[in-house]
Amino acid sequence: MKRILFCLAIVLLTTVSGCTVKYSLSGASIPPDAKTFSVAYFPNNAPMVAPILSSTLTDALVDKFSRQTRLTQVDEGGDFAFEGEITGYSSTTASVSSNDYALQNRLTITIKVRFTNVVDEALSFNKNFSAYADYDSSRLLTEVEQELITQIVEQLVTDIFQAAASNW
Repeated sequence: MKRILFCLAIVLLTTVSGCTVKYSLSGASIPPDAKTFSVAYFPNNAPMVAPILSSTLTDALVDKFSRQTRLTQVDEGGDFAFEGEITGYSSTTASVSSNDYALQNRLTITIKVRFTNVVDEALSFNKNFSAYADYDSSRLLTEVEQELITQIVEQLVTDIFQAAASNW
């Protein structure tokens, strides 16, 4: 039975290999004509600002596409081009005890992304992405901020990557 399944898998793989879209283990579906990507600096235009957020987000997006695609980074005008801004950065109460004391706080980051797919303009988008992480209310935001930003940026970059490169 295993041998039959193995043979069937080989036949399917050789049949599918003639497709024009390349799939990878990262979930990326990059058209073969796309060769480059560019990421413009994401300025922090949120009412509340974290100094490390813009560079952390921009660097993480570059790193994700460098590591998980075959695209080459260029300064501007890539076949996959990203630009945008950080529009929201806020800490709010996430859960409250029966005594009306905050138990958990939530840091939320929202970004606006303009993605241009030069190879297939229909796949371009202009949309908002938002992610959050909760932290214990007994801690100050400044104590956990760097760790939370890292977690949230990782989720945002994954969401952007999937929206731009997965075509699902």
